[in-house]
Amino acid sequence: MNTPSKLAAILLASALLSSPLLAADKPFVKVNGATVSQSFADAFMAEQKAKGAADSPELRNAVREELIRREILFQEAKKAGLDKKPDIAAQAEAAKQAILIRSYVQDYMKKHPIEEAQLRADYEKVKAQVGGTEYKAHHILVKEEAEAQTVIDNLKKGAKFDELAKQSIDPGSKENGGDLGWAASSNYVKPFADALAALEKGKYTEKPVKSDFGYHVIMLEDTRPTSFPPFEEVQPRLLQQAQAQQITKMVEGLRAKAKVE
Repeated sequence: MNTPSKLAAILLASALLSSPLLAADKPFVKVNGATVSQSFADAFMAEQKAKGAADSPELRNAVREELIRREILFQEAKKAGLDKKPDIAAQAEAAKQAILIRSYVQDYMKKHPIEEAQLRADYEKVKAQVGGTEYKAHHILVKEEAEAQTVIDNLKKGAKFDELAKQSIDPGSKENGGDLGWAASSNYVKPFADALAALEKGKYTEKPVKSDFGYHVIMLEDTRPTSFPPFEEVQPRLLQQAQAQQITKMVEGLRAKAKVE
């Protein structure tokens, strides 16, 4: 819930944004002699429609009433001297800055659109990284190499993998026979992935596999071709990632050129 000071800051930010930029705009409504601009009303209306509200006389009347109430509260906040308080002025400036930054980024993305060809290239790159095979693997993770070797020796003597898995220090799989489910080898750290890819179905590693987590004994239960979602299904997510990377690169470029004292 907004506190009175936060509400005043939000209202003050709205006025700071609208007044200097839209001073020459035609009025939408006047409240106690103060003008609420048509552009400000249009922006507020567009925001409501973006949230799913249908354009209608009822919505327009509701928007008009809301802007009148906001202007009244804004005027009362100024009468109370809240706009002179440093903390509220700072919040208003921060709100104004955030809106301008968002607008700048949106404008930048319009001028530098991500082409579909780039997204398709990213899609193919991800597919190549994941690989064409998924593995259903089990493992037993222990701290010491000697422990892992003992596990292997017991497997050779006929011990059941799922029973030995109970001594694993991996809490996510130890009670399920060490089952890791279906995953691409790229989901695992390299020593694990390399050992897994070299195994035959139904076989286990005959030497302990060392990783940053400890020592693994790995068994391959089965393999299957990787099933990729179609490009069209993941295109929105690829676009979001590409835009985020583009914005990061843009900001880093500006940061490198900025004079910071």
